[in-house]
Amino acid sequence: MDAFAIYRLPLAHECTLVSQRGVPDSLSSLGSLEDACAFVIAPFCPTPSVPVVVLRPDKLLHCSVDQVAAMDGFPFYLAGSTHSSQASSRETYHDDFCRFQQLLSTSQVQKLVLARCADVSRDAATSLITLFVKACNRYPEAFVTLFSAPQCGTWLVATPEVLLSRSSERWNTMALAGTMRHGDQLPPWSDKNRREQAYVSQYISDCLERYSDDVKMSGPYTTRAGILAHLRTDFSFTLPAGVAVGELLAALHPTPAVCGLPKHEAYRFILDNETVERSYYSGFSGPLNLGGDTAMFVSLRCMRVLEDRYRLYAGGGILPESLESMEWDETQAKMQAMLSLID
Repeated sequence: MDAFAIYRLPLAHECTLVSQRGVPDSLSSLGSLEDACAFVIAPFCPTPSVPVVVLRPDKLLHCSVDQVAAMDGFPFYLAGSTHSSQASSRETYHDDFCRFQQLLSTSQVQKLVLARCADVSRDAATSLITLFVKACNRYPEAFVTLFSAPQCGTWLVATPEVLLSRSSERWNTMALAGTMRHGDQLPPWSDKNRREQAYVSQYISDCLERYSDDVKMSGPYTTRAGILAHLRTDFSFTLPAGVAVGELLAALHPTPAVCGLPKHEAYRFILDNETVERSYYSGFSGPLNLGGDTAMFVSLRCMRVLEDRYRLYAGGGILPESLESMEWDETQAKMQAMLSLID
């Protein structure tokens, strides 16, 4: 079977279909990407069993959303019931939250991101292409992708967060941290949300300044994604000759927006203590040197498609003063992006 990815860049009017015959390459690290021309699917933590998937196109097709809607016959790689034990109960989330806050109160770790997942029954008669098209229409400012490969299975993503993109000679990234539901009027941002945004922005600024002496920052400002509002700071920079994109991706990922600070301590703690296996949630995906585009997006607002269910993922930044009930509600709100497509 072919592995494939369909994606629509934010505010774009056309989609791109990438397919490869046989099994795509698997990489154990981001630094190995070098200058690949591919669609890249990276997990939160690359391992031999959850690798970076590099889909090198045998076929590259640009088409409208309406043309995608008329397509069928895609070979979806769907895992079975052996993957049915990951859903996070309220009690499991409570236990994780207490462990995370304990570390925050007794160490130099400033922030941790706690993730969870939830399973929703799947009607096999519902077309995954239809869900992709609904996501494109409902979230025009998001990066929307549906991809399927034997190493990673099948995922649908509609994410607002850029990890790394290029426009002309400049590169771009963002700090997206701080979340609340919104109506017509937004209340003032809390100190907790502003501090979370400041942590992420400072980390990204420090990271970029190791590679470029031409970093420009704008923000923070409020941006909306579906029913949620976020604080966002944008960065643009030039990248000197000799700096490999894979090296920069490895330095940026995972950002404190999906991991914590200090990065390495938070990363290790999450891998050792978080109940949910994140897999490709809070990794990233997107085209690398593909059709003139390099645009990697953090895999948020996403779900994995299994044979009999959808597995939805969400997470939130935990600070020492965070309240468990509010953090749980935030994950519920984030899952609505996918739930609204399948309800």
